[in-house]
Amino acid sequence: MEFIRVEKSGPVRTITMTRGHKRNALTIAMLAEMEEALMEPTTPDERVLVLRAEGPAFCAGMDLKERLERPITNDESPIEATLHALENHPLPAVAVVQGDAIAGGCELALHCDFVVSDEKARFGMSLAQIGLAPTWFLAKKLMEVAGPVGAREVLLLGDPLPASRLKDMGVIHSIASKDGLEGAASAVIDRLAKNAPLSLRAIKALLVREMAFRDGVYHGDVDKLINATRTSYDGKEGIRARLEKRDPVFKGE
Repeated sequence: MEFIRVEKSGPVRTITMTRGHKRNALTIAMLAEMEEALMEPTTPDERVLVLRAEGPAFCAGMDLKERLERPITNDESPIEATLHALENHPLPAVAVVQGDAIAGGCELALHCDFVVSDEKARFGMSLAQIGLAPTWFLAKKLMEVAGPVGAREVLLLGDPLPASRLKDMGVIHSIASKDGLEGAASAVIDRLAKNAPLSLRAIKALLVREMAFRDGVYHGDVDKLINATRTSYDGKEGIRARLEKRDPVFKGE
């Protein structure tokens, strides 16, 4: 694979994003590779899935240049299939986060069962700042892990938050210094790897299913509002402004 690396060591399967020179910004091709890796069958001896990234940032979200150039449709967000595969993976997943985890990168971390973070990491969903809005599925996950107050802070303000703030919300399992990150991650991974494999799979499936109740809520009208941001002038202007490192000029259209 070109953008990720998949490795197995005993009971641990690791997926590493390797587009570090681009802050692991997510392209359609990269998401397809990740989804393919997540859909691969697991073996009975595997007990933990680890999500990592090369480079100074965990993931900067969707590649904005590609986002601006590709046709805008009202279809499912391209990241959703990958996140579904991550959330529904049979193994408990641990995200090891260094640097920034922004927008889609933040969602990748949130869709893991445990987040172990560098104390200097930042997490955020800056969509409101560039004229866009998260889909129902993306906002639902943030509501589940951060609660209504935390979700409002992340989504409506849009500013990246320090790892310590996410820890206060209960989103992050543990925080460590840059030098201590691997030790903190190993403590969680090794503990999971000692548990009974059938129990881990059953509990993971149980927890995911019990949180699925919001999927049945009608949200067609909300989807229309979300899709309107994706095709709006402001949505395009916000992305252009972010790429050009200037303040956007929104028109409400």
